[in-house]
Amino acid sequence: MTRGESRTMIAGPAGALEVALNRPDDRAAAPRGVALVAHPHPQQGGTLDNKVAQTLARTFAALGYAAIRFNFRGAGRSEGSFDDGRGETDDALAALAYGRNAYPALASTPPVLAGFSFGTFVQTRVARSVPPERMVLVAPAVMRFSSDPVPADTIVIHGEEDDVVPLGQVFAWARPLQLPVLVFPGCGHFFHGRLPQLQRTIVGMWHR
Repeated sequence: MTRGESRTMIAGPAGALEVALNRPDDRAAAPRGVALVAHPHPQQGGTLDNKVAQTLARTFAALGYAAIRFNFRGAGRSEGSFDDGRGETDDALAALAYGRNAYPALASTPPVLAGFSFGTFVQTRVARSVPPERMVLVAPAVMRFSSDPVPADTIVIHGEEDDVVPLGQVFAWARPLQLPVLVFPGCGHFFHGRLPQLQRTIVGMWHR
C-alpha cells in the first residue's frame, strides 16, 4: 500500500470490487477533484498494486486529488472474470462513483482519467460517457483503441524501447490527432528505474 492509502470492497457490476483511495497529501485542504487510475492487463498480472499505477495515484494525491485505484474483475480480491474491456469499463465507472460518493462536493466535477497500458484502453471507453478534466495515458495500448478522439490536452507518455506497444504504433495513432507524445529515451514498457521521473514529468506538465 502507498502512503495515505485506504482500501475497501464495494459492490461492483460483477460482484465485489476492490478499491484503493489515496487522499490528497495536504489533508487540511479539500480535494480539487477525483483522479481515477486504471491498471494494466489483469490476465498478464496487472493489478492495482502495479508500480506505474501506484505512481500515478501518488502523483495525483500530490497534486491535490483524491486518487482512486481499483482491481478489475477477477484481479486481486475483485470478483468476476475478464471481459476484454467491456465489463472492465463498468468496473471503472463503479469505482469512479465510489470516489464521487466519498466526496459529494465533487460529484459533478469532471474526473481525471489516468491509465497504464490496458488501463488506458479502458479509460478511453470511460471517457465516452464521462467527459474528463484531463487524461493521462502511460504506455497506451493503442492497438485496442477505437477511432474516438481524446482531449487535445491529453498527456501521452511512452518508452522508446517499449517491446509490448511499439513506439511506432503510438505515433501512428497520435499523428492524425496531432497529439504530442512524450518519449522517455531508453525506457521499456514498465518504466523500470524511471518512476520518479514519470511523476516529476506529470506534475511539471500539470502546472503549465
